[in-house]
Amino acid sequence: MNFWLETLQVIVLSIYYNVEAIIKCVIPPKKKDVTGEIVLITGAGSGIGRLMALEFAGMNVALVLWDISQEGMRETARLTKERGASRVHYFLCDCSDKSEVYRVAEQVKREVGDVSILINNAGIVTGKKFMDAPDSLIEKTLEVNTMSHFWTYKAFLPAMVDNNHGHLVCISSSAGLIGVNGLADYCASKFAAIGFAESVALELLATGKDGVKTTIVCPYLINTGMFDGCSSKWPTLCPILEPVYVAKSVVDAILVDQSYLLLPRSMYLLMALKSSLEWKQTALWGRFIGAFDSLSPCGHQKYH
Repeated sequence: MNFWLETLQVIVLSIYYNVEAIIKCVIPPKKKDVTGEIVLITGAGSGIGRLMALEFAGMNVALVLWDISQEGMRETARLTKERGASRVHYFLCDCSDKSEVYRVAEQVKREVGDVSILINNAGIVTGKKFMDAPDSLIEKTLEVNTMSHFWTYKAFLPAMVDNNHGHLVCISSSAGLIGVNGLADYCASKFAAIGFAESVALELLATGKDGVKTTIVCPYLINTGMFDGCSSKWPTLCPILEPVYVAKSVVDAILVDQSYLLLPRSMYLLMALKSSLEWKQTALWGRFIGAFDSLSPCGHQKYH
């Protein structure tokens, strides 16, 4: 394409997309119908994984729950059925184990069908300073928080691509956008998850598979027990988030095909500051908002 014509196209589309974004802020977009979809949620035995399952329970979807806790999944299944879910399946699966992910994925395909909404939610945190964290825990953090996304995408994305229909959801963290004192392994795993999810989204667009949507979620601290003992220095600016609010926000973002969801909204401002400030200023603001010490009380491995 001619350089000037391509430049004009980019300018016109940029203006159009900005106007579209403003209109969406004023007039919320219509939510899509997910009736009949097969929704797989990892880490569904507790926390926001369970709560997202409950949000989907009344939408006439088939729910597929994955977790390392059989008891937790059984309780989630019971609660979703009470909410009106008629098709609930749960499978014991350690998402950090590639062979197990592939094995259980094949079982899901045989017994339930092709997954069309994949929510990678399972995660762990060690809460230890980098030099204090055992190598085994660092490796486990990366295996669960990052590598499991590779294996689940490999297992379920081909059917979505073939049908040009589906939705990939990466539950990351605000710690995947900005480094946090005492969370080197966790931040690395969440940064990597975002980079992976963004890259796959671009691959899909580049190959014309625009029917496969993607959503990347980056919440601040959630009151699920995963970060017990942690606090927010400025609760008005960065409040500890309530799990029900996060779960509902994630499901709403999926239903309107929202590409990025940062919670709370103040995170958008903080990310803009990080991108525009010099490193010393970034560190200064990081100390001010509590990124140096808000997570320091966390000191043992936890799952969500």
